[in-house]
Amino acid sequence: MSTELADVAVPSYTVASVARALDLVDIVAARGSDGITVSEIARELGVSKSTAYALARTLVDRAVLRAVEPGPRYQPGMGLIRLGDAATRSMPLGVVVQPILLDLARDTGMTTRAALASNGYPVFIARIDSPGAVRFHTPLGVPELPHTSSAGKAILATMHTSDVARVAAECGLPQRTRRTISTLAELEADLAITRRRGYAIDDEEDVEGVFCIAAAFFDHAGRCAGAVSATGIKGDLTSRRIEELGSAVLDAARRLTAIFGGRSPGTES
Repeated sequence: MSTELADVAVPSYTVASVARALDLVDIVAARGSDGITVSEIARELGVSKSTAYALARTLVDRAVLRAVEPGPRYQPGMGLIRLGDAATRSMPLGVVVQPILLDLARDTGMTTRAALASNGYPVFIARIDSPGAVRFHTPLGVPELPHTSSAGKAILATMHTSDVARVAAECGLPQRTRRTISTLAELEADLAITRRRGYAIDDEEDVEGVFCIAAAFFDHAGRCAGAVSATGIKGDLTSRRIEELGSAVLDAARRLTAIFGGRSPGTES
């Protein structure tokens, strides 16, 4: 047996990998916004770098940690945020966002979702179906393509251009419909528009006939923590209606930012 697995005597009912993951959570939470590298994780836990990386990436995939470049350095994710209200402190994150999604669904008549940002990709954690008969197949907990969804583009719009290029290279910008953005230049132009108006649009770029609009929300350090979106049938949406929907998702995003003790970039904490 390697020393990596035998260095600590634990009861037979203890799962060593889970114990290490929880130890890592404690270490990262103590570091806060400073973050921690894989080498530091390996040293703190007394494990190999490959084991440290596997632990960190698993927690990133579950939004418990977030990876921030350069480095990467691992910082607390939205799943670690402690809410101030004692009544909600122990609630799952998906439950906490439900009231805001319900209000947004009621105000827009659309299906609403909340996603966490995971290294440039949206990972949806909660959904409220639209009041009407239309239902969208939108699984939770799975990273989605960032360039075809409004939530993904809302997240990308908060990132540095070099990080956007990295994400674009990783996912390959696959074509989903005839309207899908398929080049980095097109994506950068779309993100520039998103930054100016404050919200992102998926205009039949992921699924023909489906329209989606989203805005980013932020953590305590002003970093993008995720995005909230509204999805419906494209139909004959007017520019005025799109602006109304944009205002609604921006309001929902501001509420999420406030709930998680966050702040928008450039504002004082």
